[in-house]
Amino acid sequence: MSDSRNLLRTQQFPAVLLLLAAALGLLLANLPTHGPIAAVLDFHIAVPGTGIDLSVAHWISDGLLAIFFFVVAMELQYELTRGDLSSFRKALQPAIAAAGGVLVPIIIYLVIAGGEATASGWPIPTATDIAFALGVLAVFGKGLPTAVRVFLLALAILDDIIGIIFIAVLFAHDLNWIYLVLAVVGVVAFGILSRMLPVKHSWLVIVAMVVVGVLVWALMLLSGIHATIAGVMLGLAIAQSPSMRARHVLEPWVNGGILPIFAFAAAFVVIPAVSPTQLSPAFFGIAIALPVGKIIGITLFGWIALRIGKKEKAPTLTIMDLVAAGTLGGIGFTVSLLLANLAFAGDAATRDQAILGVLVGSLIALVLSGIIVTSRAAWHRRVTAASS
Repeated sequence: MSDSRNLLRTQQFPAVLLLLAAALGLLLANLPTHGPIAAVLDFHIAVPGTGIDLSVAHWISDGLLAIFFFVVAMELQYELTRGDLSSFRKALQPAIAAAGGVLVPIIIYLVIAGGEATASGWPIPTATDIAFALGVLAVFGKGLPTAVRVFLLALAILDDIIGIIFIAVLFAHDLNWIYLVLAVVGVVAFGILSRMLPVKHSWLVIVAMVVVGVLVWALMLLSGIHATIAGVMLGLAIAQSPSMRARHVLEPWVNGGILPIFAFAAAFVVIPAVSPTQLSPAFFGIAIALPVGKIIGITLFGWIALRIGKKEKAPTLTIMDLVAAGTLGGIGFTVSLLLANLAFAGDAATRDQAILGVLVGSLIALVLSGIIVTSRAAWHRRVTAASS
């Protein structure tokens, strides 16, 4: 049991599991199994007396994924306070590169799919999937210098922050301020409870934290803001010591259960039986903006970032290292799939094609990153061997 949990804490295996889950969802959606599985995903489960009534698919994307964002937010908290983003100097260069990795994909998407029916999908190609990117880096990047890994991690974390802001700001609807204020009060209570650990009866505090966390999620859902933001707020509010333990406990469940289930459900779309010319501009906008936009944006803005400040403080990165980071940044996957569901929630046909665009664009970036990261790792190993 401990061996399987340790495997799920690695960077390689969860990325493979995520890819297999998405492939299985896409496959079963296009076989005779589509009807029964679609019926399950569309089945509604209500919580009596609360006004909460969600389909199974939404329980996955709004409920289970909140736990994923809780874990992400705890990692963000660590990086912002003690890690690679804990000072302005550390954060400046990856922040500039991340800005390029957001702006250029948006521009490319709007050039291709800026029409009235599809323009709302512009946030979709801005995300980077941290699990996938680090998984590829772990598999193919043996020999890469620490500077490349640190730069990529900081870049992906900043991308996560931007994606979270997009979800919170762009996809709120019918905002209920009373529920929102109560949710914020709950987050404060959660933070206070976490600072009471450890105590003699720690289990009572932990139970109270779980109850408060669930209440915050429900209040956030009812407030009109996407419920995953509850996970973000709770993850940022928790005290750092219990957050480290919570991350360690939750990580295998998130990597081995929550993310594959979400990937399966999100990728459960029917491939349209049309010619490529009949596909939605949203499909092409995302499929191109993810790999191409990220490579251009991260490389160009990263190159500019390397020339800001004193030369001796610049990270030891070359232009090709930035290209490698750009290809890894194009693996949007988890957050891009969520953004696709949110951006086209009222248009099922465009939503499905946008999801296909995420899968195709991420797959292209995955293949390119595998090739380029392998090449860069080999080059760095040769340079290290020659200098030793």
